[in-house]
Amino acid sequence: VQLQASGGGLVQTGGSLRLSCVASGRAFSSYVMGWFRQAPGKEREFVAAISRSGSNTYYAYSVKGRFTISRDDAKNTVYLQMNSLKSEDMAVYYCAAGAGGRLSNIKMYDYWGQGTLVTVSS
Repeated sequence: VQLQASGGGLVQTGGSLRLSCVASGRAFSSYVMGWFRQAPGKEREFVAAISRSGSNTYYAYSVKGRFTISRDDAKNTVYLQMNSLKSEDMAVYYCAAGAGGRLSNIKMYDYWGQGTLVTVSS
């Protein structure tokens, strides 16, 4: 499966952005989908994930209550709605697809998008 992330950009502190990730290739609905981020000089970290059915979602503690992950299998797309953005949210955001397992585990994901940059200005 190929993943294409988009929606990043420049936003002020407290603002909102919605990231999208469109998948092509094999059956999108068979994959668990996740979002990760990587800030300069830091390791890539888990942000959010959604189960195949969409009925279960998981979030990093740092974004819980501010970010929402969702999926639209008819459009082969996973979204990340980001509200109340903070300077510490600034990073390159990556979408990823995996077969299943511990959803916050980066090693579980087999396919990755190219990343989209989110810049938060004060």
